[in-house]
Amino acid sequence: MARTVSAWLVRLGSIGLVLMAIIVGWQVFGRFVLQSSPSWTEQASLVLMIWYVMFVTAAGVYEEFHIRITLLEERLGERAVAVRRMVALVIFLLGIVLCIFGAQLCWAVRGNVIASLGISRSVAYFPMPVSGLLMALFALPRVFTGLPFEPDEEDD
Repeated sequence: MARTVSAWLVRLGSIGLVLMAIIVGWQVFGRFVLQSSPSWTEQASLVLMIWYVMFVTAAGVYEEFHIRITLLEERLGERAVAVRRMVALVIFLLGIVLCIFGAQLCWAVRGNVIASLGISRSVAYFPMPVSGLLMALFALPRVFTGLPFEPDEEDD
């Protein structure tokens, strides 16, 4: 189940990145060719960036493709389980914080409208609590096991 969710998060992130590139391309075309840049493109690309970065970050926690320094882990060998468990605990706690404060942020800005898009600002920040919850859920098993991510043969 978690592997499927993670794969879908990466797909959504990829779609978001492609859409953002198209929107920014349209903005550049409008500015330099049409001499009239669309007003909605900058805000739309920023909202998309928030969405795809947050979702792919959650997938990165599951698949461990997030930024980390593995030197200590490599030097410790089998004794690195305790280090991995501690790192997983920190990620779990950060996910909970992101979930709680992201939800509070969404609630606080629910009445604010992104003028150029005509949508609530909370729509832009909605991925924060969702991603935080997913990060916490993805990190929780590693808090107890300390085991690294094991990709399937089809993931290679």
